[in-house]
Amino acid sequence: MGAKNKVLAGDYKGKNVVKFFGSVSIENFLTSVQIDKSTVEAYELVNETHTKSGVSAVGRGLAGSLLIGPAGLLAGLSAKSKGVHTLAIQFKNGKRCLIEVNDEIYSAILKKCF
Repeated sequence: MGAKNKVLAGDYKGKNVVKFFGSVSIENFLTSVQIDKSTVEAYELVNETHTKSGVSAVGRGLAGSLLIGPAGLLAGLSAKSKGVHTLAIQFKNGKRCLIEVNDEIYSAILKKCF
């Protein structure tokens, strides 16, 4: 199960967080709110977890065990972690939100807010 790429709480709750041509924004009905150093006052990594896709892990584990035995089973089950990052963002306009994003969007936010 991957990241929701959504605003979990605060202003813009329930809105999608999207990456388009390197820019990250919160889609807010007809407008979008950019997440970059021109709009963000501060941000903080609140929680970082790594989850595994259960179905694909089991499939890889079974395939690995058939090919190279018990060691293949363990290697298949431990592979393919997907990062989920929760960020608290304080915007310069006073709005705040808590977002959950995947590795790709998290990396883009770090680059844009540096």
